[in-house]
Amino acid sequence: MILLRSDTAKGNNLNEELSDDYSLDRVPLAKRNMGWLSITNITFGIATAIFYFQMGSVMALQFGAINAIISAVYAIIVAGILGTFIAYLSAKSGMNVNLMSRGGGFGYIGASLTSVIYATNFIMYCALEGMILVAAVHEFLPVIPEWALILFFGTIVIPLNWFGIKQLDKLQKWSLPLFGIFLIAAIVMAALTPSVYNGTFWTYMPENVQVGGTALLLCIGMQHGIMGLTPLLASDYARFLKPKDMKIGIFAIGFIPQIFCFGVMGGLGIWFGVRLGEPNPGVYMVMLLGMWGALFTMITQVRINVTNIYSGSLSLSNFFENIFNFKPGRRVWVVVTGVSAIILMLGGIVNHLETALVFQGVFLLSWAAILVTDAVFVKRFLKIGPCYYEARQEYLHKWNPVGVWSLVISCILGTVAALGFMGTFLQSTAAFFAAILASILTVILAIATKGKYYIKEEANDIEREEYIA
Repeated sequence: MILLRSDTAKGNNLNEELSDDYSLDRVPLAKRNMGWLSITNITFGIATAIFYFQMGSVMALQFGAINAIISAVYAIIVAGILGTFIAYLSAKSGMNVNLMSRGGGFGYIGASLTSVIYATNFIMYCALEGMILVAAVHEFLPVIPEWALILFFGTIVIPLNWFGIKQLDKLQKWSLPLFGIFLIAAIVMAALTPSVYNGTFWTYMPENVQVGGTALLLCIGMQHGIMGLTPLLASDYARFLKPKDMKIGIFAIGFIPQIFCFGVMGGLGIWFGVRLGEPNPGVYMVMLLGMWGALFTMITQVRINVTNIYSGSLSLSNFFENIFNFKPGRRVWVVVTGVSAIILMLGGIVNHLETALVFQGVFLLSWAAILVTDAVFVKRFLKIGPCYYEARQEYLHKWNPVGVWSLVISCILGTVAALGFMGTFLQSTAAFFAAILASILTVILAIATKGKYYIKEEANDIEREEYIA
């Protein structure tokens, strides 16, 4: 059994509790009062992002529809398993991955470094999603310069994130039916529009491209970038889950969104891209629905970007509190995250999509693999280190070589592989290679260090015990 424990630090969490943020410590048991439907609804703000349309369309048009479909099945399975494990750990401990990393193999300074890199991922995805919205509106209203649209849509999501997870829940609830209506309308209009490709969409294959081989590996490499993020993201919301909803909740939060992300949205992106011959959903939604297509894109991108900014702000709060003891509150980091995304949009981040996804995937999948390996193999089977997660600095070492060195070594070698120095196969599967390596190193280093860097001293204020059976 694994015991998860981290009691709320006194004196510095009052403001966090008032706004339901809990960015610096675990969610108290009494505050884990959200049903699995509400939390799954919030995660569907991620799953309904049009970015998955773009991923499917780009992969289908560049590497063939069947290769894109195979890579989507792979992404569902791997991301779903990781997401379910992480949602479980988060729901039991009341912590997100930033906090779990402190007692899960990194130490509190080591975990802070993962937090800031994690935050950059959300900022990047916020920018990528924002550019899809900008493209849609600019397609409909070309008279408005793109920079003005970037400033407007980059700013509008900041106030929508001001009041924490409860506000996110309300926003996702009222916008989900609108998303469904517009999506059905887009599918109908696309079906009525003559296809630029004469055959069945899944048979589409660009010239000189074959099923499997390098084309499939390139599709998988692109999937790694986003499938490393979505499982980790579940932890920001699963920590609010009611204990009685654990059984169905962890699957609903951890696995079902992956089916929708890569299967439904990604599959529709493949179909739209092949049928319309256009990779950018911001363009083809306006082609299909006109003004309503621009509105549809706006709704979906606002849904995803409020969750990007929420998770990014939590990560930045964690980093600056640990490293600099600077705690201005999550709302300051909401603004910082939003402004940073605007800067990336103005800098043309969308032009480097494929490269960004590959390298982000190396880090994110390695981190997720370390957390799951630490919980399942190190803590449970090997009984190394404490059987709980402690988040308070006074009880932790600054660095734990188990997680830190596993992450550093796997990311360095994964990056070398991604650059092509280890051959074509590992270049396209660099993130998966790095994740496997990270898992192996976690076990080796935990055995070598005998778990002595997991905790500096035991706390004497245990109020309750929670077990993972």
